[in-house]
Amino acid sequence: MPGARSHRSTNASARAVLAENIVRLRKERGWSQEELAFECGLHRTFVAHTERQARNISLDNIERVAAALGVAPWELLVPA
Repeated sequence: MPGARSHRSTNASARAVLAENIVRLRKERGWSQEELAFECGLHRTFVAHTERQARNISLDNIERVAAALGVAPWELLVPA
């Protein structure tokens, strides 16, 4: 459609953007994967799989991770 804006500003998948943002925010706080997992009530291996894009994460868990990191859930899905 003429004048329509693309919903993606990059070619990165939502899973890749999410993983990149989680890793960045976790490291900014000086947290290990285990510390992040504890803060959001998830297992450490789940966090590791999410960061490696090996796991499909639910919206409920995106909300849990976002709350632990102190950001809005949508912020985890915005390309840096």
